Parts: sequence; structure tokens; C-alpha cells
Amino acid sequence: MKRYLELLMKNRYILLLLLAGAALLLLPAGGADTSGSGATEEERRLEDVLSTVEGVGQVGALYSESGVVVVCEGADSAAVRLRVTEAAAAYTGFGSDRITVLKMKTD
Repeated sequence: MKRYLELLMKNRYILLLLLAGAALLLLPAGGADTSGSGATEEERRLEDVLSTVEGVGQVGALYSESGVVVVCEGADSAAVRLRVTEAAAAYTGFGSDRITVLKMKTD
């Protein structure tokens, strides 16, 4: 027992570093939306902007690092798809090749 205590005291800084590292691993990662509310603030802002475009109707958006998917009622019109793509490109900075506009399913 005495030998273990001596070993612990000798290596206490290494042990403290290991404990601090383990504590950091247990903390939730910052930046992720862990609230479970669905859309992020960026997606809500994009949806608000796109819903004001003429002919769009209801709109939903999924925004990620790799691109944007927009689902809207007016996407059957090429002119609306173009306006939505241009607005999403201006808002996100993505090129049109990373923006997809799809027709919203009607019930």
C-alpha cells in the first residue's frame, strides 16, 4: 500500500493531466444544437428570407457545411427555383451547385 502511494505521489502531475483530459471528454461539444428543437437559427433565418420571395409559399431549409436543401411549394416553377437558388446563394455564400431546390409534397 505504501508503495502505491509513493508511486501516485511521484506521478501526480501525469495523473492530474489524465483526469483533466477525461473530464474534457465528458463535456458536451460546443456549437452543436443539442436542444432537439429541429431547425437551427441559420435555417430559420434562411426560411424567413425565402418565404418572402414571390411564388415560394411555404418553405423549409436544411443548411449544412456541404450545402443547402430548400423545399418549397412553388418549386414547380423554374423562375421560383432560380430566385430561391439566387437568394440562398447570396445568404450562404454557396455556389448554385451546392444548393438544391425541391417541390414540397402536398397533402
